Amino acid sequence: MYERSSVAELAESLRSELNRYPLGGKLPSSRALVESYRVSPVTVTRALAQLAAEGLVVTRPGAGAFRAQPRTQAPVPGDTSWQAVALSAEGAGEVVPRSVDASGVLATLTVPPTGVIELNGGYLHPTLQPERAMAAALARAGRRPGVWGRPPVEGLAELRDWFAREIGGPAGTVGAADVLVTAGGQSALTTALRALAPPGAPILVESPTYPGLLAIARSSGCRPVPVPMDADGVRPELLAAAFEATGARVFVCQPLFQNPTGAVLSDERRAEVLRIARAAGAFVVEDDYARSLVHEDSGPLPATLASEDTDGVVVHVRSLTKITSPSLRVGALTARGPVRDRLRAIQVVDSFFVPRPLQEAALELVGAPAWPRHLKALAEELRHRRDTLLGALRRELPEVEVPHPPRGGYQMWARTGGGLDDVAFTAAALRAGVQVAPGRPFFCAEPPAPYVRMSFAGVSGAGELTEAVRRLRSGLGPDA
Repeated sequence: MYERSSVAELAESLRSELNRYPLGGKLPSSRALVESYRVSPVTVTRALAQLAAEGLVVTRPGAGAFRAQPRTQAPVPGDTSWQAVALSAEGAGEVVPRSVDASGVLATLTVPPTGVIELNGGYLHPTLQPERAMAAALARAGRRPGVWGRPPVEGLAELRDWFAREIGGPAGTVGAADVLVTAGGQSALTTALRALAPPGAPILVESPTYPGLLAIARSSGCRPVPVPMDADGVRPELLAAAFEATGARVFVCQPLFQNPTGAVLSDERRAEVLRIARAAGAFVVEDDYARSLVHEDSGPLPATLASEDTDGVVVHVRSLTKITSPSLRVGALTARGPVRDRLRAIQVVDSFFVPRPLQEAALELVGAPAWPRHLKALAEELRHRRDTLLGALRRELPEVEVPHPPRGGYQMWARTGGGLDDVAFTAAALRAGVQVAPGRPFFCAEPPAPYVRMSFAGVSGAGELTEAVRRLRSGLGPDA
């Protein structure tokens, strides 16, 4: 039995038996619970901690666990209606409302109801995560001298050096001094946009793009401006026109396995994008989120834009989170010139630094023999899942078109067809027991066509993908 399910079952059993004890009465000892329920001491400790968090028991070190007194009635809430005015009022010179729309992000973080197959997530299923390797790395990190001490605000030197080698490639064009360790990719993007664009400024983004980026831009008071793309990435002539029309000084892109389309910026366009940005006096924020989510058959990968930039045009974002676990929030920002100092200052003001134990664990993980084995196995499984989902869609739902099957990443970008827009498609899919992401939140202007995004990394295996498409066929068919 999995430890997590054991904890839940024991907590439920204890919860149902609490009425046997008087208020303030002592529960059986941990040893007695271990023997009675035939579980481990760790399971008992975690189950009691869960009941304590619910306010049902009180634990006293050295004395045991006791039934808690009932909670007093919650206080009557006050009148908070005044906040609507305070939060909406725009100060002098403020041109963009500061409302924060996190719906596009929450859609990928929401756990679906029981029995619903999750094709909308943005993280690896636990079966794809290197759980044993992460646990071993965390244990080794905990034994490192000074692990609970304060780290350098820029990050551990060894971890920065590892990120520099990963980003700069064999040519070694990126140095450890160019790297800041961050609390994941989302935090890095937030820091980058705050550093590069003042409130009210336009920010050029690919269209479609990751909803989390649009949320960051709008919550920072900036105005995202879409630049259309095709199978070869962003269209340079439209990028140049957007810089000229808006006066923007920032372009955010995902040149490799773009989210959601899976597009890869072509060799010809890579140099053109850098040239256009340099001519506009603008920065390119390279969100390289999927480099390690490569599929087995993808072929050689292009180098990072950061490795080809000598003039400080590119601010590079990299993260370990997507290829490990949602909770291993360790990433990097890479920049050259004065902008690096600004990025560092903003990060220090926001969060001081990334906790040292997490950095030490990340360093242990990427240096372990299990790391390359994890990357190889993940590449094989992602290719298998992509092919399974694509084949099932072509057999069961030929009206759902996948214009460009991805060679990396974890998502399929599909045009709905069948006369349904993305909202109707998503609703019908959920009724059939499948959760997909509607395409509308990926656009910061009117979508050119109805799309949905289907993730194939958040399910337990290929069989669940086949079942998901079967359910979609049933829910979207003429008799549905």
